[in-house]
Amino acid sequence: MARPERVSRLDPQRSLVRNSLDNCGWAGHDPCFMERGFPLARPGMRIGLLGGSFDPAHEGHAHITREALKRLALDEVWWLVSPGNPLKDSGPAPLTERMTRARAVMKHPRVRVTDLEVRLATRRTCDSLSRMTGRFPGVRFVWLMGADNLADLHRWERWEEIMALVPVAVLARPGHRVSPLFAPAARRFRHGRLPARAAPQLALADPPAWTFLSVPMSDLSSTRIRGIGGWPHG
Repeated sequence: MARPERVSRLDPQRSLVRNSLDNCGWAGHDPCFMERGFPLARPGMRIGLLGGSFDPAHEGHAHITREALKRLALDEVWWLVSPGNPLKDSGPAPLTERMTRARAVMKHPRVRVTDLEVRLATRRTCDSLSRMTGRFPGVRFVWLMGADNLADLHRWERWEEIMALVPVAVLARPGHRVSPLFAPAARRFRHGRLPARAAPQLALADPPAWTFLSVPMSDLSSTRIRGIGGWPHG
């Protein structure tokens, strides 16, 4: 079944730029972005964004990514390997090592492991999403997060802007199946919650919109891997 298309309202100046890029064969992309390592994306694509320090990346990350591709009817998922977590006191392992590990763990033709936050010069999720929606007009981004992140979302800087910028999919981790639904962020945006059966259309929804998906998961965590010596930078 063909997916419903969403009409993008572009201002005249943006339309001029768009037309010039169409002639180059890559609608919605500035060729200089491609040279700088920005992933390719066409207007209308549904792309999930999974951010984090990935210190280290593990099968749990890969599993929720595959589930998101399937449950949300996404075209791709982009991992945003961050320079560092502004909510943590100590820094992670070097970015190049975390990127190498992430690419070894997540081998899938529709998943891109990126350092976009470095290229965008952003450190906080709200800034990254704002820059990305501006640079990729017409792309339907969905922010992916674990239920533990939903529980703490109200502590993130400008967290309400995150919910206003893109739809959000919350993937339940072990031990977080119900309690995050009573978190401040969930209560604040309770009217924007879509039922799990509507998850395949989440990318087309106007934010604030979010859904909560129960996903079978392993109990692996980066913290646990560091604790047992499975990552030399722990």
